[in-house]
Amino acid sequence: MRSRRAAFTGALAPAVRGALESALVHALPRLGPPAILGSYAAMGDEIDPQALEQAAIAAGWQIAFPRVTEGPLSFHSAAYAALTPGYKGIAEPPATAPLVRPDTLLVPLLAVDRAGNRLGQGKGHYDRTLAALRASGPLRAIGLAWDMQLLDSLPAEPWDQPLDAIATPTLFHTPSPRAKAGA
Repeated sequence: MRSRRAAFTGALAPAVRGALESALVHALPRLGPPAILGSYAAMGDEIDPQALEQAAIAAGWQIAFPRVTEGPLSFHSAAYAALTPGYKGIAEPPATAPLVRPDTLLVPLLAVDRAGNRLGQGKGHYDRTLAALRASGPLRAIGLAWDMQLLDSLPAEPWDQPLDAIATPTLFHTPSPRAKAGA
């Protein structure tokens, strides 16, 4: 999936890529009432959520970005411009930024299926984070993907945390509870 995603984004003209990423704004009304939106700074071939973040800020959302820790990711309220390279060069907020708990979380991925199963980077950061956040209260996890990353099915391990919804430039998909249960 890494090579497929790289080939897909490599074939996009910069203006086309920008237009596709901007199209994620269609998901804004599906996020719910403004609260704390956990996002991420896209790396390489990941779809960039900045247009959706800006629309969310304009609608009253507070944005938080992750810092990599030994356990689950911690989320801190910060402006995108305040992010600096951290773990493996990933842009993250300063350690002094206020710690917050997202109500809705935008999740990067390599692949996702219609049941909400996601394939991440392989270190389990988001699975641990989703499990911890869900144990502490309601959370809505929305995977952001290029359309070509949406597959019919993916294998899922018992520790994998399913997504509550998937947003691509052209669709917003909410898996049925039956689908997420693997039935």
